[in-house]
Amino acid sequence: MHLTASAPPAEAGRLRLRPWQLRLSEAVVSVVAALGYTALCRHISVNPLNRIGQVSGLATLQEYVALIGLPLLAVLLYAAYRGTLRQYELAKRLVCAALAGLATGVVAGGVVVALRGTPWPLGGQEGDPSVLIDMATSIMHGKGIGVYPPAFPAAMAAWSEMRYGGVGGAGYALHDLQIICSALVGPMSYLAWRLLLRPFWALLIAVPAAVVFLDPIRPYSHVVMIMLLPLLAAFMRELRRTERRSVRSALLLGVGFGVVFGLMFLWYSGWYLWSAPGVFVLALLLFPWRKGRAAITSAAAFVVSAGVAFAVVGAPLIYEIVRLGASTPDRYAYLSVYADPTYVLGWMSDRSGQLTYDTWPAAGELSGQTGFAVLLLLGVGLGMGLALRNIAVRTAAAVLAGAWLMRFYYAGNMERTQQIQLYPRTTWIIMYCLMILAVLGLMALVQRGTGWLDRALRAKDSAVGVISPRVLGQLSAGMVCAVALFATMGASWSINRYMPESSETSMGIDAYRAQEVKKADGTCPKYSPVTKCADHIVKDWKPTPDTGLWCSGIPTEDWPAVCGRPAPWVTGTKN
Repeated sequence: MHLTASAPPAEAGRLRLRPWQLRLSEAVVSVVAALGYTALCRHISVNPLNRIGQVSGLATLQEYVALIGLPLLAVLLYAAYRGTLRQYELAKRLVCAALAGLATGVVAGGVVVALRGTPWPLGGQEGDPSVLIDMATSIMHGKGIGVYPPAFPAAMAAWSEMRYGGVGGAGYALHDLQIICSALVGPMSYLAWRLLLRPFWALLIAVPAAVVFLDPIRPYSHVVMIMLLPLLAAFMRELRRTERRSVRSALLLGVGFGVVFGLMFLWYSGWYLWSAPGVFVLALLLFPWRKGRAAITSAAAFVVSAGVAFAVVGAPLIYEIVRLGASTPDRYAYLSVYADPTYVLGWMSDRSGQLTYDTWPAAGELSGQTGFAVLLLLGVGLGMGLALRNIAVRTAAAVLAGAWLMRFYYAGNMERTQQIQLYPRTTWIIMYCLMILAVLGLMALVQRGTGWLDRALRAKDSAVGVISPRVLGQLSAGMVCAVALFATMGASWSINRYMPESSETSMGIDAYRAQEVKKADGTCPKYSPVTKCADHIVKDWKPTPDTGLWCSGIPTEDWPAVCGRPAPWVTGTKN
């Protein structure tokens, strides 16, 4: 039995939707799945401060997502085996969109569980969250925040004004936005990749990327990285097509891209630095230099208008970077700074537990490379070998090459400059590019392999349609089920790391700290591990003075071997 290419007239009339309606439906389903699931997790009643309570919470998260997800997968499988082609395609769109939302909804729901009983965010009033709280307070006082992207602190300030009475409520606002923004990473990632790819392939990139890179303490950061790559690829695709557009059309399209890039730059700017070299070179290669004056004019209008719109929207941050950028060096060191700089398949923050640069990363079987690394690189080879004409492959490869060179430039000069300059963060964007290339390589292999097999069988048997659409649909539906299972397992792994724990070297310390600060009424949170909670501190942001200390997080006795000099706090030594 084959999938029918068209439905009966009455059925077709009911199912036929315009392209914009289909895209809007995907967006609505994905966002509702993410936020709805997160809201449902408010009903999980456990004590997050003991391990049994945490395990019960993690299990309930999986119970809830199974009760929602299994019926969705059942609908998809039924459509693949019994439905028409039109029904199957619609089901696949909506189910993939919902799964993308549920994937990060589980992470956000886990944050709800970890913070149960406290209005404070992960981190409480310490570390990076305290800096964000101070920045939002400064914005409410009409003051600046230096070179940090202002959009998220401004969103905190606005939410605090709306929900918590303004000044003094920034911490509570951060609590809410950590949860909401974590939930939305999956939908935003999926919808960005849907600009370029069909639902299954968009899901295959979006879900692993969202689960692997999502950091609930700063969820606004990585969503920009995840969305930036497909948007850059879409920009490059339109650059190749500008010869078909009028100058006016190219101008308007360029302004649209520039505004979007500018808003994302204000939300979080770091990924633009690592992407810039490769994107600049790729744009030069794709520019229609030899296609005549009309094509060059349209392309120039597209690029210039995008650049001007980006500069106008991003002007507040660009101005601060030009004014203060040189005077704010990054010297913050942690485990990743001391590890092998070539390792880009894992990330270790300053919550590294008992690991050291001698024990992390763990060596693999083949020249230190793990089986995962070898399989990933095999996929990258497929992408470069079979899909180099795909604009997303070219964009990911260009960004990877640029970020790779910048990573080793900064790392190579670290001893001389005594500055880190955030180079370990290239780990994320490099790994992301490798994942993109591997998925697109797999996509190219499936597409070409299916075509080759179909032609070979047709030539042998003189048959038509040897590989039926129904078989491909059933295979795709089965793989969606596999991605869904990975998403639930990966999301549980992700949030388990943030369950409250008192160890200063554990990622769970951030949720633990949130349980140690007084609520607005002056009482301790319900599950507070201490009897005397910290007072609520309200203060403006102030830049941290540069002390010149760049080799940190190292025991005093190890400084000579690791940093090349005695620790500066040892009597008789100089910093």
